[in-house]
Amino acid sequence: MTVHQEQSHLSQGRPAGGTEVPEAHAGRLAPRFRVEGAAEADTRPVERPVPIPVPTPTGHRFLIYKQDPSVTELGVRPVFVPTVVLNGPADARVQTDLSGVTPVARNAGGDFIFTPNTPQFDCAHAFAVVRQTLAMYERHNGGNPIPFAWNVNGNTDRITVFPHAGTGANAFYTRTSKALKFLFFTPQGQPPSNVVFTCRSLDIVSHETGHAILDGLKPGWLSAGNPPQTGGLHESFGDLTAIFLTLAQPDQAEAFVALTKANLHDKSFLPALAEEFGRALGMSTGLRNADNDLTLSQVSNEVHAISQVFTGAVYDVLADVYAFELGRRRRTEDPTIVLIDVAARLCRLLFDAIVASPATGARYVDVANKLLQVSAGRGDPAIYRTFIRNRFAVREITTAPTPLTDLMSGVMRMSDAEYTGDGQDVTEVEAHDELSASLRAEQDRSRCCGTMQMPEYQFVPPERLAKRGPLEDDDILRGELDELRRAFK
Repeated sequence: MTVHQEQSHLSQGRPAGGTEVPEAHAGRLAPRFRVEGAAEADTRPVERPVPIPVPTPTGHRFLIYKQDPSVTELGVRPVFVPTVVLNGPADARVQTDLSGVTPVARNAGGDFIFTPNTPQFDCAHAFAVVRQTLAMYERHNGGNPIPFAWNVNGNTDRITVFPHAGTGANAFYTRTSKALKFLFFTPQGQPPSNVVFTCRSLDIVSHETGHAILDGLKPGWLSAGNPPQTGGLHESFGDLTAIFLTLAQPDQAEAFVALTKANLHDKSFLPALAEEFGRALGMSTGLRNADNDLTLSQVSNEVHAISQVFTGAVYDVLADVYAFELGRRRRTEDPTIVLIDVAARLCRLLFDAIVASPATGARYVDVANKLLQVSAGRGDPAIYRTFIRNRFAVREITTAPTPLTDLMSGVMRMSDAEYTGDGQDVTEVEAHDELSASLRAEQDRSRCCGTMQMPEYQFVPPERLAKRGPLEDDDILRGELDELRRAFK
């Protein structure tokens, strides 16, 4: 093809007037190239609206005491409960009952915001704390619902919360009534207007909810026929639930870090449980102090005291792990974020260890060994298990497979993730004293919360409780009824 032929070929299909400019680009031509009178092209950008993600409209705000009315530095704050809550308040798992008050209605915004210290507030507060506690453990359960002890064979009955269940200095969980009941009382020597409502304490509500959750996980543990340490596990689980729920809330964790300068052993609201209730009974640090130094040789078979030994050991482990993690993450993460993460990890560890423990007759050493084994299985640093072994050994719960010299002299290498004391990462330890009254005597529940004193847990055999399912009054009276049947033949 010649040059002339190529030019002729390329010109085919072009308009006779010369080069064609697409209409969309005509407006971009320099003025000397534009045809006068030609229509101007629309150069405005085409609007393409970007859809904004809309959150699923499920959830409601509640106003709650972050501790109780006596802890003024935290006071009352709103929380968000991300489930569908009906007037009551009630949802698929929890409902409230207060004669003449419930159902409490949501406001125009769909929230349960009420003036503090009113009956409506008490209903909303108690519901929200119960729901938060249940949600915390269900997150640790992989997002799967945790059944209450009666949720078997398709049973979906809710637990009922009674904010003003009657007068008395107590609160309790009852499987027979499928309920959490919170009492109120006037402290001795106080005017009638100074009423203490146990439903207004986050610690008390979460503690009793902890009993209900643990009864769903280990229905045989509430029986008085178990060793005292099994009863201690129930009381301790309630106290630790209150601590872990507190640290699961960023505003509380931040307040704690600022108040104590990130020192879990500094005096604060965290280890002091149920402050208002405790002060009403003349106690300076609440009903119980998780940051204690009790050992098993200092208690006998009294379940309330025994529980504090286990609680203190776990609290010390929490403090140790936090100090270790804070040291290695101080340049990359805020101390509050580290505390929330550490508390969640330890709460999950305790949850998994309890699930893996015996169905009845569980001892502290059983749970301690599961803590060690679960920790190793999920790949925690070896120093985590060193903390567990040391703290449980110091409390005389377990034997010390490695020397406690470094711990007792304060020279532990807190920055060494693989520190074990002697190079052995032991995951099976023995009970410190197999003859301890906390293992062999009958349970003394005289100073426990109302849950442990309920007749259904005193008289129903452990094997019956362990079968799950609802309890009836006849289950409590079974022994006497059987005698009557034999007598009335």
